[in-house]
Amino acid sequence: MATETNIQNDKRQHRGRKTKALLAGGLVLGVGAAITLAAWTDNEWVSNIFTAGQFNVQGSTNGTDYADHASEASAAELSFAGDFDSLEPEETVYAGFWVRLAAGTTSPATLVLSDFDGSGTAAAEIDYAIYAIAAGATCDATTATGTAIASGTLSDTTGTSTSVSLAAPVSPDPGVAQQLCFAVTSSADLAQNTTATGTWHFTATSS
Repeated sequence: MATETNIQNDKRQHRGRKTKALLAGGLVLGVGAAITLAAWTDNEWVSNIFTAGQFNVQGSTNGTDYADHASEASAAELSFAGDFDSLEPEETVYAGFWVRLAAGTTSPATLVLSDFDGSGTAAAEIDYAIYAIAAGATCDATTATGTAIASGTLSDTTGTSTSVSLAAPVSPDPGVAQQLCFAVTSSADLAQNTTATGTWHFTATSS
Protein backbone atom coordinates (compact mmCIF):
# COMPACT_ATOMS: atom_id res chain seq x y z
CA MET A 1 0.00 0.00 0.00
CA ALA A 2 2.76 2.38 0.87
CA THR A 3 4.34 1.90 -2.50
CA GLU A 4 1.08 2.51 -4.39
CA THR A 5 0.46 5.70 -2.39
CA ASN A 6 3.91 7.03 -3.23
CA ILE A 7 3.33 6.36 -6.92
CA GLN A 8 0.03 8.29 -6.86
CA ASN A 9 1.73 11.23 -5.07
CA ASP A 10 4.47 11.26 -7.69
CA LYS A 11 1.87 11.38 -10.46
CA ARG A 12 0.07 14.29 -8.83
CA GLN A 13 3.36 16.24 -8.40
CA HIS A 14 4.26 15.55 -12.02
CA ARG A 15 0.87 16.86 -13.28
CA GLY A 16 1.33 19.99 -11.11
CA ARG A 17 4.71 20.70 -12.67
CA LYS A 18 3.22 20.37 -16.15
CA THR A 19 0.40 22.77 -15.29
CA LYS A 20 2.82 25.36 -13.93
CA ALA A 21 4.99 25.03 -16.98
CA LEU A 22 2.02 25.54 -19.29
CA LEU A 23 0.86 28.56 -17.29
CA ALA A 24 4.34 30.06 -17.43
CA GLY A 25 4.45 29.49 -21.16
CA GLY A 26 1.05 31.14 -21.53
CA LEU A 27 2.23 34.20 -19.67
CA VAL A 28 5.21 34.54 -21.96
CA LEU A 29 3.01 34.25 -25.04
CA GLY A 30 0.63 36.88 -23.62
CA VAL A 31 3.41 39.47 -23.14
CA GLY A 32 4.61 38.91 -26.70
CA ALA A 33 1.13 39.55 -28.09
CA ALA A 34 0.79 42.87 -26.18
CA ILE A 35 4.03 44.29 -27.63
CA THR A 36 2.93 43.47 -31.18
CA LEU A 37 -0.45 45.24 -30.84
CA ALA A 38 1.18 48.48 -29.51
CA ALA A 39 3.30 49.09 -32.64
CA TRP A 40 1.07 51.83 -34.24
CA THR A 41 2.54 54.92 -36.04
CA ASP A 42 1.26 58.19 -37.51
CA ASN A 43 2.95 61.26 -39.11
CA GLU A 44 2.63 65.07 -39.33
CA TRP A 45 4.52 67.36 -41.78
CA VAL A 46 4.92 71.17 -41.71
CA SER A 47 6.48 73.68 -44.15
CA ASN A 48 6.60 77.40 -44.93
CA ILE A 49 7.89 79.82 -47.59
CA PHE A 50 10.03 82.73 -46.34
CA THR A 51 10.06 85.99 -48.34
CA ALA A 52 12.27 89.04 -47.77
CA GLY A 53 10.59 92.40 -47.14
CA GLN A 54 11.18 95.71 -48.95
CA PHE A 55 12.96 98.83 -47.74
CA ASN A 56 13.38 102.27 -49.32
CA VAL A 57 13.73 105.81 -47.97
CA GLN A 58 12.92 108.93 -50.01
CA GLY A 59 13.60 112.65 -49.62
CA SER A 60 11.99 115.91 -50.67
CA THR A 61 13.05 119.56 -50.57
CA ASN A 62 9.45 120.86 -50.60
CA GLY A 63 7.48 118.19 -48.72
CA THR A 64 5.55 117.20 -51.86
CA ASP A 65 7.85 115.81 -54.54
CA TYR A 66 9.77 112.79 -53.25
CA ALA A 67 12.62 110.96 -54.95
CA ASP A 68 15.62 108.77 -54.21
CA HIS A 69 18.92 110.57 -53.61
CA ALA A 70 21.11 107.51 -53.22
CA SER A 71 24.54 109.02 -53.92
CA GLU A 72 26.50 112.22 -53.49
CA ALA A 73 26.21 112.81 -57.24
CA SER A 74 22.40 112.81 -56.96
CA ALA A 75 22.20 114.79 -53.71
CA ALA A 76 19.12 116.99 -53.30
CA GLU A 77 19.86 120.74 -53.29
CA LEU A 78 18.36 122.41 -50.23
CA SER A 79 16.20 125.50 -50.71
CA PHE A 80 17.26 127.98 -48.02
CA ALA A 81 15.03 130.85 -47.00
CA GLY A 82 17.15 134.01 -46.72
CA ASP A 83 20.28 135.29 -48.38
CA PHE A 84 22.25 132.05 -48.27
CA ASP A 85 24.15 133.22 -51.37
CA SER A 86 25.09 136.56 -49.77
CA LEU A 87 25.57 135.78 -46.09
CA GLU A 88 26.62 138.43 -43.62
CA PRO A 89 28.43 137.77 -40.32
CA GLU A 90 26.25 136.18 -37.62
CA GLU A 91 23.35 135.47 -39.96
CA THR A 92 21.23 132.29 -39.94
CA VAL A 93 19.36 130.83 -42.90
CA TYR A 94 16.91 127.91 -42.83
CA ALA A 95 15.89 125.04 -45.10
CA GLY A 96 13.58 122.09 -44.64
CA PHE A 97 14.16 118.58 -45.93
CA TRP A 98 11.50 115.85 -45.68
CA VAL A 99 12.22 112.13 -45.40
CA ARG A 100 9.83 109.19 -45.44
CA LEU A 101 9.75 105.46 -46.11
CA ALA A 102 8.47 104.66 -49.58
CA ALA A 103 5.24 102.75 -50.19
CA GLY A 104 5.83 99.02 -50.04
CA THR A 105 8.45 99.29 -47.29
CA THR A 106 7.68 96.58 -44.76
CA SER A 107 9.42 97.78 -41.58
CA PRO A 108 9.99 101.01 -39.61
CA ALA A 109 13.44 102.60 -39.56
CA THR A 110 15.84 104.86 -37.74
CA LEU A 111 17.50 107.71 -39.61
CA VAL A 112 20.86 109.15 -38.64
CA LEU A 113 23.41 111.55 -40.12
CA SER A 114 26.11 109.00 -40.91
CA ASP A 115 28.60 111.15 -42.81
CA PHE A 116 29.33 114.81 -43.53
CA ASP A 117 31.68 116.65 -45.83
CA GLY A 118 32.38 120.38 -45.90
CA SER A 119 34.79 122.42 -47.96
CA GLY A 120 35.58 125.99 -49.08
CA THR A 121 37.32 129.10 -47.80
CA ALA A 122 34.45 129.94 -45.43
CA ALA A 123 33.87 126.39 -44.11
CA ALA A 124 35.45 127.11 -40.72
CA GLU A 125 33.16 130.13 -40.22
CA ILE A 126 29.82 128.41 -40.86
CA ASP A 127 27.98 126.18 -38.38
CA TYR A 128 24.98 123.96 -38.96
CA ALA A 129 22.32 122.44 -36.74
CA ILE A 130 19.55 120.06 -37.83
CA TYR A 131 16.25 119.77 -35.94
CA ALA A 132 13.43 117.22 -36.24
CA ILE A 133 10.18 119.17 -36.61
CA ALA A 134 6.62 118.43 -37.71
CA ALA A 135 6.10 117.74 -41.41
CA GLY A 136 3.66 120.64 -41.78
CA ALA A 137 5.72 123.19 -39.81
CA THR A 138 7.76 126.04 -41.30
CA CYS A 139 11.50 125.66 -40.82
CA ASP A 140 12.58 128.94 -39.22
CA ALA A 141 13.84 130.46 -35.98
CA THR A 142 10.62 129.56 -34.13
CA THR A 143 10.80 125.82 -34.91
CA ALA A 144 14.57 125.27 -35.04
CA THR A 145 14.79 125.05 -31.25
CA GLY A 146 15.52 122.47 -28.59
CA THR A 147 18.07 119.72 -29.04
CA ALA A 148 19.45 119.30 -32.54
CA ILE A 149 19.67 115.81 -33.97
CA ALA A 150 22.96 116.80 -35.61
CA SER A 151 25.28 119.79 -35.42
CA GLY A 152 28.78 120.90 -36.29
CA THR A 153 30.94 123.21 -38.39
CA LEU A 154 31.32 122.86 -42.16
CA SER A 155 35.06 122.37 -41.72
CA ASP A 156 34.63 119.60 -39.13
CA THR A 157 33.64 116.13 -40.37
CA THR A 158 32.90 114.74 -36.91
CA GLY A 159 30.08 116.76 -35.34
CA THR A 160 27.35 115.14 -33.23
CA SER A 161 24.21 113.25 -34.22
CA THR A 162 21.32 111.18 -32.87
CA SER A 163 18.76 109.04 -34.67
CA VAL A 164 15.19 109.86 -35.73
CA SER A 165 12.41 107.27 -36.02
CA LEU A 166 10.54 106.75 -39.30
CA ALA A 167 7.18 104.98 -39.15
CA ALA A 168 6.49 102.00 -41.40
CA PRO A 169 3.99 102.69 -44.22
CA VAL A 170 0.44 101.40 -44.11
CA SER A 171 -0.27 99.90 -47.52
CA PRO A 172 -0.84 101.28 -50.10
CA ASP A 173 0.45 104.64 -48.78
CA PRO A 174 4.04 105.75 -48.09
CA GLY A 175 5.20 106.33 -44.52
CA VAL A 176 4.52 109.51 -42.53
CA ALA A 177 7.06 112.18 -43.43
CA GLN A 178 9.59 113.61 -40.99
CA GLN A 179 10.89 117.11 -41.65
CA LEU A 180 14.50 117.96 -40.92
CA CYS A 181 15.08 121.68 -40.38
CA PHE A 182 18.58 122.88 -41.30
CA ALA A 183 19.80 126.04 -39.58
CA VAL A 184 23.08 127.36 -41.03
CA THR A 185 24.81 130.21 -39.19
CA SER A 186 27.83 132.31 -40.14
CA SER A 187 30.32 133.47 -37.53
CA ALA A 188 31.31 137.02 -36.68
CA ASP A 189 34.61 136.40 -38.49
CA LEU A 190 33.06 135.58 -41.88
CA ALA A 191 35.21 137.22 -44.55
CA GLN A 192 33.89 138.78 -47.75
CA ASN A 193 33.88 136.89 -51.03
CA THR A 194 34.39 133.48 -49.41
CA THR A 195 32.35 130.32 -50.07
CA ALA A 196 31.63 126.97 -48.45
CA THR A 197 29.87 123.78 -49.43
CA GLY A 198 28.28 121.25 -47.13
CA THR A 199 27.12 117.73 -48.03
CA TRP A 200 25.09 115.69 -45.53
CA HIS A 201 24.73 111.92 -45.84
CA PHE A 202 21.82 110.28 -43.99
CA THR A 203 21.40 106.53 -43.51
CA ALA A 204 18.10 104.80 -42.75
CA THR A 205 18.28 101.39 -41.06
CA SER A 206 15.30 99.05 -40.73
CA SER A 207 14.25 98.37 -37.16
